[in-house]
Amino acid sequence: MFTGVYTALVTPFKKGRLDETALKKLVELQVKGGVDGIVPVGTTGESPTVDFEEHVRIIELAVYYAKGRCKIIAGSGANSTEEAVYLTKSAEYAGADGSLQVCPYYNKPSQDGLYAHFSAIANSTNLPIVLYSIPSRCNVEIAVPTAVRLAADCANIVCIKEAGGDVDRVSQLRAALPKQFTILSGDDALTLPFMAAGAKGVISVSSNLIPRQLSKMVHAFLKGDPKAALKLHEKYYPLFKDLFIETNPVPVKAALAMKGLVSEEYRMPLVRMNPDHRRQLRATLKAVGVLK
Repeated sequence: MFTGVYTALVTPFKKGRLDETALKKLVELQVKGGVDGIVPVGTTGESPTVDFEEHVRIIELAVYYAKGRCKIIAGSGANSTEEAVYLTKSAEYAGADGSLQVCPYYNKPSQDGLYAHFSAIANSTNLPIVLYSIPSRCNVEIAVPTAVRLAADCANIVCIKEAGGDVDRVSQLRAALPKQFTILSGDDALTLPFMAAGAKGVISVSSNLIPRQLSKMVHAFLKGDPKAALKLHEKYYPLFKDLFIETNPVPVKAALAMKGLVSEEYRMPLVRMNPDHRRQLRATLKAVGVLK
């Protein structure tokens, strides 16, 4: 169901508040760039520091601004099942096409707890659910047997965003899950290796900056042209890496600010990049043609 490029959209702020004008421009940039979808209010969208009202508003605006021209997979996960259910129901009401459900962070549930959490959310909505396994942030991964169990028991759990950095795990997931269940990379630098092992695309940070180029890379591979895909990967690999030189979304938001697309504002505890990293990022942006 979900294949191709889905941009993990930043949330623009201005003077501490949601910048709706900048958000509209960002959505339009993504649509014109040919992405398959947008993921508002995920990690890159600073979901931990927006309140419930802002969270739902961002999803509503993404749906409204996109006007059906690409899919909207709403980031509506939480480390509280009750909160995740509320946000997911709100996303469904807003008209989203799917929901991204991050692995509960900090409370470190067992695999049975993860199954209970995700199945409760799935049973509360008709939206297709994308599981999100990112152990570097959550300190727990969605084990392969748990993903298999969820896919078997919940018809609307249809995809997983895999951000564990392990190609072998993609192979394990692909071998164990139904053919129609899709895997998306959660790391731009590993998109092609993951696709070679069976993934069908990426939920991307870098496509905030290069939506058209990343779409060309992923769809070249999907269409059976790995050489063209590899050429684009090699060109933009330095960008893929430097967008994580500090904690995401600090570098990508700094880069968008350098292009004049957003104000460089974060919600604390996120703060601006240090000067050395900023210089390195600017040099990389110029080297790959994002900045002149």
